[in-house]
Amino acid sequence: MEVKDRYVTFNNIDCYENAALVLDAMNELFELKLESKNQLWVNFMDKIPTNYREVWSKGEEKDTLYLICANVFYIHDLFEEFNFEKGTELLDQIELECC
Repeated sequence: MEVKDRYVTFNNIDCYENAALVLDAMNELFELKLESKNQLWVNFMDKIPTNYREVWSKGEEKDTLYLICANVFYIHDLFEEFNFEKGTELLDQIELECC
């Protein structure tokens, strides 16, 4: 098994897929708990292309990864407040590997 070392290279780490998984988890939480999507998250999601997976597969819209990394603490609070373990695990992974 090859060990990933983000301090040397991002080789073999798909940061955009990790970001997409965090966004998927956020959208899942918003659907499960409507009260979780307050104005902060409405504004946040307005900055994310609705077709983010398709956009990334074309190599466009790299700023979305930065947006997630820049707001990792707020996203963590969101997942923690609503006890959404799946989201917390995905966010921990992207923070460790990509942010």
